[in-house]
Amino acid sequence: MSYLDLPYHIDGSGRTATTTDHARRVRNLLEAVLFTAPGERVMRPDFGSGVPEMLFDSNSDALETAADFLIRSAVQRYLSDVLVLAALDVSRDEGELHITVTYSLVGEEDQQTETFSRGGV
Repeated sequence: MSYLDLPYHIDGSGRTATTTDHARRVRNLLEAVLFTAPGERVMRPDFGSGVPEMLFDSNSDALETAADFLIRSAVQRYLSDVLVLAALDVSRDEGELHITVTYSLVGEEDQQTETFSRGGV
């Protein structure tokens, strides 16, 4: 099966880029949910986790707890049909936000761990 490759781009033949790798597709979907701000998408104004707004907040335990809650709820809401969240770690270090997500694809037992980072703090 062929899936739309995210982020959206044009491939070398001038067509919409696609991928057949389901694990890559799920990873890209996860990144889209994490770093899309609610209100950013016209047809889905509630889509996203709210993490981009947190990049400029001051570092605190409350921020990390809020980020954890927002990410878990967004992943559950938008990706529960493709992945099962096993663990989540949100941390900030020297102006960067690091999100480490451990998950398994629905119907599979192998867990995958991905770390996403964004700067701007």
